[in-house]
Amino acid sequence: MLYKTLSIAGFDGSGGAGIQADLKTFSALGCYGMTVLTALPVQNTCGVRSCHALPAALIEEQLIAIFDDITPDAIKIGMLFNQEIIETVAKFLKQYAPDIPIVLDPVTVAKSGDALLLPEAVFTLKNKLIPLATLVTPNLPEAYTLTDIPCTTEQDMPLVAHELLKLGTYAVLLKGGHLTGSEADDFYQDQLGNEEWLQGTRIDSKNTHGTGCTLSAAITSLLAHKYTLIEACTMAKIYLTQAISGAKHQVIGKGNGPVHHFYDLWPIDHTKLK
Repeated sequence: MLYKTLSIAGFDGSGGAGIQADLKTFSALGCYGMTVLTALPVQNTCGVRSCHALPAALIEEQLIAIFDDITPDAIKIGMLFNQEIIETVAKFLKQYAPDIPIVLDPVTVAKSGDALLLPEAVFTLKNKLIPLATLVTPNLPEAYTLTDIPCTTEQDMPLVAHELLKLGTYAVLLKGGHLTGSEADDFYQDQLGNEEWLQGTRIDSKNTHGTGCTLSAAITSLLAHKYTLIEACTMAKIYLTQAISGAKHQVIGKGNGPVHHFYDLWPIDHTKLK
């Protein structure tokens, strides 16, 4: 069976985040990846130089074209940038994807700190799109943007996750990577009362560009394979950890380099291509 996944997200010409990272992750985890482009950040590993939103009508055209031809098994949503784009995506998915798992990575800022979601669009994200999501995967700064509740310790994370559930999503994976210390644990909670800590050891590496995109795309891939939410989150975290570890000693770019999406496939045995 060929599993089909769709990324609705922004662009990264340097290849480490956005739809480029999503496609790499989909492929690494055995899925046929498709994309709908929402915005064009002009960026590299050092930061975002400018950001240009696509017209909402063009985004809707892309969605219609995909769904007229190929029905995704799972959908990942990343950067949406403004209110009109969020409304367009939410309206379409509510009508055409009511039974498809949706993983929403509520992207607000790039790794460099540059804004990827306009402040006035946060209300629309919370009220129009999060209620349609199967899973929301915020990091701690993104969770603060959505709840206004600071999260400075692991003890705060269950409370913040519970507040995120009140926004209407079925489940939350609250990522703890922004905390300090040797651990990088994430917290899962869903509407049925299931709770689980996903433990991880922090890897000392500057090559973390696109980690949020990669994790959410990995979860999407595994949901397409029909794993449960908790299974998909657990396996995706393992994949991301290995992708970060695989890139630890690489030098790509002058800033925060990308993770190694194909850590278990390279180097290629070129004799097999002859």
